[in-house]
Amino acid sequence: MILLTEEPLDAARVIAAVAEPGAGAVVVFIGTVRDNAAGKAVAFLEYEAYPAMAERKMSEIAAEALARWGARIAIAHRTGRVAVGEASVVIAAATPHRAEAFDACRYVIDALKQEVPIWKKEHGPDGSVWV
Repeated sequence: MILLTEEPLDAARVIAAVAEPGAGAVVVFIGTVRDNAAGKAVAFLEYEAYPAMAERKMSEIAAEALARWGARIAIAHRTGRVAVGEASVVIAAATPHRAEAFDACRYVIDALKQEVPIWKKEHGPDGSVWV
C-alpha cells in the first residue's frame, strides 16, 4: 500500500496491508501534527505533494526496505490541511523478526522525509511558513 490522501489516515488499514502469517513483528510509525515547532505555536499543517513522483519514490523506498530487511512496507501520507493531533503519516513494516521491522520502519520514515516530494507548510498565529 502506497497512499497519498486528503482523508484522515486509518492505521489499522495500513497495518492490514502488511499483515501475513510469516510476520512475527509489525512495527508502526505514526507521525502526528504537534502544536508547536521551533518554539512557535502551530495551528495546523498543510501538505502538498507531486503525486506521481511522490508515489514512485515511496514505492522505491518500500522496495529498498524489502531488499535490505525482507520487510513488507505500507505507507500512507496526508495531503491538504491536517489538524493538530491528527496523523500526517503512517508507516507499517512487517518482518519475521522485530529487529528488522524496527530498522526497516526507521529507514522508511527517514528516507521519506529526505527523498519524497511532499512539502509542509506550518500555519500559526504569527503567519505561515514552508518548512
